[in-house]
Amino acid sequence: MKQRKTSYPLAIFLSTLSTLIPLVAVGYIFYLLVHLKQEIGLLENAILFVSFTQWVMLKKPLKNMYQKAIQDNEYDELGMSKKKKFENLTRAEREEMDLQKFANMEHLLSTSVLHKIQKKGSTNPEDDLNSLIGIQSVKDKTNEMVARMKFDKKSSKKSKKGDFTGGMSGRHMVFHGSAGTGKTTVARIITGFLYKYRYIKQNKFIEIDGNFLKAGEDSATKTKMIIQKAYGGVLFIDEAYTIVDGSGGYGKEVIATLIKEMEDNRDKLIVILAGYKNDMKRLLDSNEGFKSRIKEYFNFPDYNTEEMKQIFVAMAHSSGFVVSEDALKNFEIRCEKERRLSSFGNGRTARNILDETIDRHALNYGQGKLIRKSIVNGKEVVIGNNENRFILCGCDVSTSTNKAVL
Repeated sequence: MKQRKTSYPLAIFLSTLSTLIPLVAVGYIFYLLVHLKQEIGLLENAILFVSFTQWVMLKKPLKNMYQKAIQDNEYDELGMSKKKKFENLTRAEREEMDLQKFANMEHLLSTSVLHKIQKKGSTNPEDDLNSLIGIQSVKDKTNEMVARMKFDKKSSKKSKKGDFTGGMSGRHMVFHGSAGTGKTTVARIITGFLYKYRYIKQNKFIEIDGNFLKAGEDSATKTKMIIQKAYGGVLFIDEAYTIVDGSGGYGKEVIATLIKEMEDNRDKLIVILAGYKNDMKRLLDSNEGFKSRIKEYFNFPDYNTEEMKQIFVAMAHSSGFVVSEDALKNFEIRCEKERRLSSFGNGRTARNILDETIDRHALNYGQGKLIRKSIVNGKEVVIGNNENRFILCGCDVSTSTNKAVL
């Protein structure tokens, strides 16, 4: 039902009348006293009392009525001035308005920050997927999705813009698992596949965390801005469960905006939410709208010890080092100890141990301690310090966990 507007002329008339009544009463009393030389009686006192009483009592209500009349008659439902519509503005006023809008947008999402969070998806997704260590169930599910993309490419019709209109549209996903299990890497690979088979227009991958979307009273606005920047690509929200953490209720605004965009613009982007399993369940349970919009769930298992060793060796090769057998044995011992700690982070743990190992390697090399024995042609050979410059030795890999970690 349309709300009735407050009459602007009526508000002015009543405000004016309420103010005039005590003035007229004072004038009347003055006339009696000065011109007619009459004394003030009970009736005259009553007139003064009533006139001033109504003015005092009606002052605030009439002021509110007047302000509401201005709001109803001079501004639209969005709070915009009817006299200052965009088409009626001068060129200078329009430029000033555009600058103000740009300043507001830059405050919420600066250009420099946007450049940092916007990345490219995989340019060779097949090779990148095959090169992943472990997480076989994730690779199998990804290959299943790719098979669907290939099938749709042959069977589905293209839109007028050349994009396919198959079943991958709006296939938002949830990645759940422990830290360091390759969730971000797989998300970039899937982005590459989606672009290759024309389900997204750009090989664009925007990577943020849940806290990034919260901006106080501007949380909904910032969320919509991020989503619009992700149009044509993939929006990856790591640690998405942090959206519901904290106070102030701003997380609910983020979730409401996110869910609405996931449905209304399901053909413009794909959203991937990632995080720990129990925390992601808590996020999805916070609003039933999530479950009806999420099509795919990927479970990322922890790496076993053999996979951790492969990761360690691969990372070392990328850094220009070869891993000796003694170093790998020490890493295995260290890895089993790390696994018992709450801080264990799979691939991240392997990276941390490698960084620590290279530090120790540099120290040992500088002190001439990189001496190891090796069997060559059936004979024991001592390999000196210089020959081991780019070989990680057993003495480089500590079998003890980092005691400094809190």
